[in-house]
Amino acid sequence: MTTTPRGTAAGPTLEQVAALAGVGRGTASRVINGGDKVSERSRLAVEDAIEQLGYVPNAAARALVKRRTDTVALVIAESEERVFGEPFFAGVVRGIGAALGDADRQLVLVLAQASERRHGLDRYLTRQHVDGVLLLSLHDDDELPARIRARGVPVVVGGRPAASATDGPVDGFVDVDNVQGAALAVSHLVATGRQRVATIAGPADMVAGRSRFEGYAAGLAEAGREVDERLVEHGDFGRDSGAAAMRTLLARAPDVDAVFCANDLMAVGALHALREAGRSVPGDVAVVGFEDAPVAQTTDPALTTVHQSPEEMGREMVALLLETIATPEAPHPGRMLPTRLVVRDSA
Repeated sequence: MTTTPRGTAAGPTLEQVAALAGVGRGTASRVINGGDKVSERSRLAVEDAIEQLGYVPNAAARALVKRRTDTVALVIAESEERVFGEPFFAGVVRGIGAALGDADRQLVLVLAQASERRHGLDRYLTRQHVDGVLLLSLHDDDELPARIRARGVPVVVGGRPAASATDGPVDGFVDVDNVQGAALAVSHLVATGRQRVATIAGPADMVAGRSRFEGYAAGLAEAGREVDERLVEHGDFGRDSGAAAMRTLLARAPDVDAVFCANDLMAVGALHALREAGRSVPGDVAVVGFEDAPVAQTTDPALTTVHQSPEEMGREMVALLLETIATPEAPHPGRMLPTRLVVRDSA
């Protein structure tokens, strides 16, 4: 009579799988971890034993064998309120999650503002815990990418690093062409006859904020115009900051007849402030946003905006990170994704 080995309270062990299959422990381990030096007969026997016993491989042990964890960390340097309240972040996370799922990798989401990053993150973001790190919404003075790379952990940043704006091409980033998109928006406003084109720019310490302002200036220059500082206000990419900036612009330059907002949420705030001031859109003031978030189709009037795809950005970030993990010594140039203007009723 043959007796089937029984597992411990913690579950069946590798030794019990090997015994039931009639092979050595090393052979059973190679089958479980995808080794190729195993006969077909032994492989089938081990797989049958695994099914009979309900054996589940120890994830930590497999990570040691493969020298990888199958886990990728996404670190977003923003508050929970912004991450879960703004559609851009939701789109990027969806794209990242789908791409990692296709690659059989696990996603760990870390929300970390500046004070938190100085403590636990340094201990966690190592090769013992993750295969690579995706970073999103960094400011210019953030040292986190350099610190992670110094430990030999592959990193991809969502957004063009600040240094690349002046030092030429760099590795390890995915971004949309913010300059191109903003220039498209301003060119459209000029082409429709607007004379006093203002901007509600993003934060000056973020590359996206500066690049979209650069595109605004480029669009004006193409039309033979210069930037008028009285027509420039900055926001923080939030709705309230867009409303406050629009009120300031109206007080400073009552004859403004168009405004390019560096993202859709600030454009929503601007629309609110214009309605509050009794200005019609687009009759008195035309408004263009940037992102083409779902809210752009529900505003009154529907928002003309620059389209970008956060989901595509997330997928491209994962693709670049997996390439970097596979060939860490090779160059992995940054990727710029194109934008396009979506014309609706606000401009």
